[in-house]
This record gives sequence, structure tokens and C-alpha cells, in this order.
Amino acid sequence: MLHSRLAAALPVQGEPAACQRAAPAARPSLQQQLTAQARCRFNAGSSSSPYLAGGARMQAAVEAASSGRGSRAGPARLPTRMCGIIGVFKHEGDANVEIYEGQLMLQHRGQDSAGMVTTDWRKFYEYKNNGLVKDVFSKQAQLDALKGSVGIGHVRYPTAGTASAQEAQPFFVNSPLGIYLIHNGNLTNTDQLRQLLNSSTSFFNRHLRTDSDSEVLLNVLADEIHRAHQRCLMEDECDPNRKKMDMVFEAGEATMRLLKGAYSCISLIKGVGLVAFRDPHGIRPLVLGKRQGRRGEEWCVASEDCAFGPIGFERVRDVTPGEMIIIDEDGRLISRQVAPCEKLTPCIFEYIYLARPDSVLNDIPVYNFQLGLGTRLAQRIRERGWDIDIVCPVPDGSRPAAIQISAELGLPYREGLVKNRYVGRTFIMPDQRLREMSVRRKLNAMPVVFSGKTVLLIDDSIVRGTTMSQIVDMVRNAGAKKVYLASASPPVRYPNVYGVDMPTRSEFVAHGLSEEEICKVLGADGLIYQDVADLVACGRDLNPAIQDFDDSCFTGKYVTGDINEAYLRNLEEQGRGKRRARPGRKTSLVPPAAAAVEASADRAPAATA
Repeated sequence: MLHSRLAAALPVQGEPAACQRAAPAARPSLQQQLTAQARCRFNAGSSSSPYLAGGARMQAAVEAASSGRGSRAGPARLPTRMCGIIGVFKHEGDANVEIYEGQLMLQHRGQDSAGMVTTDWRKFYEYKNNGLVKDVFSKQAQLDALKGSVGIGHVRYPTAGTASAQEAQPFFVNSPLGIYLIHNGNLTNTDQLRQLLNSSTSFFNRHLRTDSDSEVLLNVLADEIHRAHQRCLMEDECDPNRKKMDMVFEAGEATMRLLKGAYSCISLIKGVGLVAFRDPHGIRPLVLGKRQGRRGEEWCVASEDCAFGPIGFERVRDVTPGEMIIIDEDGRLISRQVAPCEKLTPCIFEYIYLARPDSVLNDIPVYNFQLGLGTRLAQRIRERGWDIDIVCPVPDGSRPAAIQISAELGLPYREGLVKNRYVGRTFIMPDQRLREMSVRRKLNAMPVVFSGKTVLLIDDSIVRGTTMSQIVDMVRNAGAKKVYLASASPPVRYPNVYGVDMPTRSEFVAHGLSEEEICKVLGADGLIYQDVADLVACGRDLNPAIQDFDDSCFTGKYVTGDINEAYLRNLEEQGRGKRRARPGRKTSLVPPAAAAVEASADRAPAATA
């Protein structure tokens, strides 16, 4: 009663004067007051009425900004990189161990930072920091403090200029409801969304603490839940406390109309449940798993189903593009198609390089896909007529393709490159020089395998050429007579703007070069690439329902339809690629001071007798 009296007596900050004076003679309930305020604020004659349209107005503004009428072309920020996400719902017991084990299984998707948040639906418990999963959660007390039977976990791909643990996920907003969110992918209209969130177009002028597009995505979703809440208040029979799930679905629909790019997300929303959703193109993967608990079905959602096995979950299906799933506090799973599935066009680079071979994405087993690459590539190698002694993979991702090529060609398969498993993946190291220097620590060539042999090296992809040029040199130094190269993927010539670390065209060893010129840069005796048509055919053979993939890094065709030359040029001008060395260049292992002395000696005139 006191609450109601105070609410009736106090003016509402920021309300139109008419709204503040409209106090009825009889004291209404707090719910009736809120309803009256919402109607006054959003009535057709009010200057604030555009807020009621919410996403519709935002969508028009975003489209205007994206087309150049409301903002500059292209982004002024670096895109987010590949990440791994997992969410776990249990009926009893803490979920922290299952999330931790799942993060370990997804570690290949990001090595820069790790974070986890759990809840008992009364309170959230969070911890995140830079480093590998095992290092971030190195103390038992850190895991023990993450209480609750529901939670989400994230591993992040490293990026230059974002070393702060502040940008580690999950991200949080306390209003409405209290929302944590983790995200894999990259938004391509982040700048336009950020500008609008900071303007009067937003329900509130939202302050963003980081440069992360994931924080932008979270705030867009929160903004739309606020709008759905206000629309509910305007209806006589709508109680927002009982309509929270409907409001989230409504907000999900509006959010997907606003976002451009790739996003697979998992969220914890207090009073609603565990929420998962995927962009209408299905570019980044998201898989649903289930197990039977003592008190009913328990659920897991993750980037890849390889995370399910160690924690006892079984794959159910992929999350459909444009679908939002809510697992409520009682464990009931409710699904709604909040955006039309444009056409399932998953990123084909997931199957080549990013995903683990023991994963099944979009009903395509990654391992079988890679075997198919080997079968098709073997035919092209046969047509070259090379005289080859042995087939050798570049560990680890090329093994399935190399094994299949060896079988198809009837050639010995040999493991001539020994990998140091305590060195990170060079492709996802944030600095070019560190990446180049790391190659020789990562791999060692065995003379007993290569000496006197003509070698066919198989790699899953040749992106910058940094690793491959070093490997060719190592194999020659180990005694190989000739070194031929075969790439299981086509030449990478265009940036992947949907969440893979390929921001600029100038980084690629294939940029502006023919196959023969690339071969010369890499120092090989011969080079062959997979054909794009064969690459796509491998996927279609395994899942005929998918007719097209996002193969933009090979073809320059972007499935979202919003990427133009201005966008790509802006990436090159402001992205970190401008600071990188020319791809394919070998890095000296001589310390800089010694190298300078040697260079000076080389330039000095020879002494006379």
C-alpha cells in the first residue's frame, strides 16, 4: 500500500507534463499507474510515439545508415573473430563442471580468453579473464564460486588491440530483467547500430563500454525487450510479469530484423530462462543436445556437438536459422521461428579448418567432408602427372584429406612433420611476427622421412602463406628432393567478414597472384588448389538440403548482401592488416641486433690483401 501511495505521489522523471498531472481521484494499483503512463507516453498524438514501433523505426534508421544516408560507409572497428559458446541447463547440482569441460572441448575455437556465468535464478555468478580455459579456471575455488544449475561459457579468439579482460564474454545488462549474453560471429552493421543505440532512436541512450559487437548485440536485444514491455503495459489484459517469455520472443523477432551479419548466441535472462538463437542464414553453427536427468530432461547448446560427449549429452539437432529457443526455469523447451529462414548457407570454412573433425554441423559430419575433399583433390593431382614418393599432411587439420589422397593415389602415407602440442595455433595468433616465429617452434621436419624423397605436402588451407613457406623450407632442409603442395581448399582471396580472422585482402598469399606465382612465393616445386565447385559439391553430397554455402573468402560473394567495396576498403584502411608483413615472407630467427651487424658486414667492402 505504501508503495502504491509513493508511486502515485512522486512525479516520473522525463515524463510529459500531461502524464504527470493525470493522477486519478481514486488511488489505482501500481500496475494501473504504469499502464496509464505507458499509454500517455506512447499515444498516437505524443511526440514519443515512434518508440512504440521500436524495431521498425530502428530498422529504417539502420537501413538508411547502412546505405550511406545516415553514416559513413563501412565499419570503423575490427570485426570479432571466431569464438566458442556453450550453455547448460540442469535440474539439480551445479553446472560449472559441465560448462568447464565443454569449454575445453571448444578451446580450438578461441585461445585468448574464457568466461563463465551461472545462476540459481536468484543471483548470477560470473568469472572471466584472459588465457586458456585451464588457466582462467586454474583454482578450484574459482569454479566452486560459480554456483547454480544453469550457466553459459565462452572462449574467445584473439584480436589485436583487445587484450583487456573487459572484452571477454559474457556481457551483461541489468535492465530489463538482467541479461547475460555470449556470441559467436560478427555483425556487419555494428557502427550503425552503435550510433543508433547512443541516439534518441534507442529506447534509452545506451552507453557501451567496449568496442565489441557482442555488447552492441546484447543492448539491441535489451532495447527491444524494453519496447515489448511497454507495448504490453498498453494492453488491458497484459501483465508483463506473466508475459516475459512472449516479450523475449517478440524482442528476438525485432532484433533479427535489425542485425546484419553472422550471430549464434546463448543468453541467460532472469525470470525467463536459457535462450539460444541463430541468424537467419545459419552462417555460424549452433547445436542442441539433450540428456535424461533424475528429474527430467536436461539441455545443452553449443557451437559444436563435440562438446556433448564428455558431459553425457547427445546431439538432438542444429538450431534452425532464424529460430529462438527458450529453456525455462523448469526445463521446458519452447521454440519459435522469430525470423524467416532466408536459406541455410553455413560458412564452408568451418568444415575445412575451424571445426573439429568429430563434430557434425548442419547434419554434415566434418570428418566425412574432409575425406571428400581428399577424394576430389586426388583426381586433380593425378591429372598433373607428378612423380611423387610420399604423401605427408601438415598436422593436424589436413590428416583426413591426406589419408584419402594417399589411398586414392596408391602412395605411401607418412607423418614427417612432428608437432609440438604446447605451442598455440599460429593462424589465430594476433601478431604476424609472432605467428611467423612460432612456426619453427610448432613443427619439426624428420630427415628420416624426407631425405631423398619427392614429397607431396597436404594442407587444409593456405591463407597467408606464412606457415607454408616456412614448412617448405624445413622439408627441403630435411633432405627432400622436391616439394609439391596441395591445398584441400581453394585459394583464399577475400576477407571473411562473418567472424574469421581474415580482415584484409592484402594479407592473403593468393591476393593478385596466379597459381604459378603463388607457388614461387611459397618456394615449392608445384602447387594445386581445390576447386570451388568441388568444395561445395562435398557439402551437397553429405546434405542435399543445403544447396549453397557461404564461400565468400574464395568467391567474394557475401550471403547477407550488405558487403560492398567501400566496406572492404574501409577494413583495409583501418584494420590491423595494414600493420602486417607481406604474406609468405620468411622471418629471420636471428636476433635483431645480430641481424643488423650481419647486414652491415654484408654491405662493407671486402678487405684488400
